[in-house]
Amino acid sequence: MAGRERLLVIGGDAAGMSAASQARRRRGPDDLDVTVLERGHFASYSACGIPYYVGGMIDDADDLIARTPQEFRERGIDLRLCTEATEIDLDGARVRVREVDGGGETWEPYDQLMIATGAVPARPDLPGADAEGVHGVQVLDDGIAIRRVLDREKPRRVVVVGGGYIGLEMAEAMVTRGLDVTLVDAAEQPMSTLDPDMGALVADAIRDIGVDLRLGAGVEGFDTGSDGRVTAVRAGGRTIPADLVVLGLGVRPGTDLARAAGIETGPTGGIVTDRRMRTRTERVWAAGDCVENRHLVSGLPVAIALGTHANKQGRVAGVNIGGGYATFPGVAGTAVSKICHAEVARTGLNEREAAAAGFDTLGVVVESTTRAGYLPDTTAMKTKLVVERRSGRLLGAQIVGEANAAKRIDGLAIALWNRMTVEEMTGLDLGYAPPFSPVWDPVLIAARKAAELVEEDMRRSP
Repeated sequence: MAGRERLLVIGGDAAGMSAASQARRRRGPDDLDVTVLERGHFASYSACGIPYYVGGMIDDADDLIARTPQEFRERGIDLRLCTEATEIDLDGARVRVREVDGGGETWEPYDQLMIATGAVPARPDLPGADAEGVHGVQVLDDGIAIRRVLDREKPRRVVVVGGGYIGLEMAEAMVTRGLDVTLVDAAEQPMSTLDPDMGALVADAIRDIGVDLRLGAGVEGFDTGSDGRVTAVRAGGRTIPADLVVLGLGVRPGTDLARAAGIETGPTGGIVTDRRMRTRTERVWAAGDCVENRHLVSGLPVAIALGTHANKQGRVAGVNIGGGYATFPGVAGTAVSKICHAEVARTGLNEREAAAAGFDTLGVVVESTTRAGYLPDTTAMKTKLVVERRSGRLLGAQIVGEANAAKRIDGLAIALWNRMTVEEMTGLDLGYAPPFSPVWDPVLIAARKAAELVEEDMRRSP
């Protein structure tokens, strides 16, 4: 039909499907054709749920899928699974496409192009890294492959490489399955996004569930048997037997396709966009883990792979493609995780990041309880605030505790978002009842202690 535009989306998970859905809501099929290319077997699913599926808390991988391809097609979105974009031709406004499971290549034209290629898991360039039995964890296909190995081959010894969110959550999943788990990390503490003193609490928690934690142990290689399967991991000068290896070494923005086409990327490796999620190439948009963001506290470019950001950015892009107006302001890096009984949360900058951004900081760590201490099953938690010296502005926060601790990070994230000082935070009107918090909520206790520290520092430093 004359005048109808075509939106082509590369990537069918959080950012891509959010953009496609928002654009479709604002422009009907007679005005905008929407086609989504997804190289995997699944789209619109919860990647964050993969460790819980591997661990057996979720029986069916389909439970992680938010909407089926058929549901999207009924909404007028042509979702093509197992279809990979291999080249972007900006001059010709077209994308080369091939069917992953066989078949030839075709060129797909576009009027608007949305890039939502996500992130690529880090894989060490070491002997044996590509051996059978060494698994990355990024997409639902990866989780299904690991679950299949656990169910069919019954491995006994698992080595997890990397102590970030995915590594720790996968270690917990393996413990839940009753396996012997060793976690190796080149860092001196797990969770490098936390300060070392808070990371040490996470290390204690992971040891408490029976994980053999090897810190300061960089991986040197992977041994294999005559059948090509992994048999051991060499790390920190030792050989650790393994029937299965799970890599949790973090991710980088998946921008190979965009960079090859000449689309600009920034110092973090992510695609550069404006606040409306437009790239610097006409008619090309990008969102999700493949893009570079502005950190709201430091003002510096960052690449933080989180589904929350991806969904919001995809929505913004879709609104704008659909003729509306929306912007994405930036990120604070707010994240929570649960490793068995331990809850972990952070927002803003840690001390190392704040120093790198040029801030002069003070830090305070406060121990409290999640609810009134006289109630049964009350648990302890520690809250750390990183504040700017003299001004007292909140720059970052971290929490490590047990049940009902982590989500308190949301209040701290809101205070940080609004550039509040810790003195201002002491007056926050937070809810109180004994089952939910002490009369002085841990957030208020931490803010009060930090405000006192700022005042004391001001008296000592004329």
